[in-house]
Amino acid sequence: MRQLEFETMLFNRHAYLFAHRARASIWNLDRSAYILLTRIQMVGPMSIGQLSEATGLDASTLNRQTAAMTRQGLVERIPDPDGGIARKFRITEEGERALDGDRARNLGILEDLMDDWTPAEAATFTASLHRLNRAIERLDGRPWPRP
Repeated sequence: MRQLEFETMLFNRHAYLFAHRARASIWNLDRSAYILLTRIQMVGPMSIGQLSEATGLDASTLNRQTAAMTRQGLVERIPDPDGGIARKFRITEEGERALDGDRARNLGILEDLMDDWTPAEAATFTASLHRLNRAIERLDGRPWPRP
């Protein structure tokens, strides 16, 4: 477990530094927008309350993040399609384009990083990471939808 702790620390460091350095040059979205747009894309329009429940973030943080995303044209506020009182955020075409572009860049980076991995090694790593994420979600009580 000690080696696993060390490797996850390094992974988090590498991911943060890489994303921070490259953010201005190749990505359209900041990390929070990427995560929120992914969630909205997967489940459909969501209110601040639903986003808070799904992410564990407080409403004031989400209000700031969604306000920035609205100003950037990534999401729009709409009446609840189910007739509820709270307005919901829906991803816009611009939000879809930005998210799809960043996702394609992320996939390209992963392909470059793992170009010398066998398909079996990549599948084993993916399955292990999936299992770890599911365990975290189970302990946190916030499962994340999967494609």
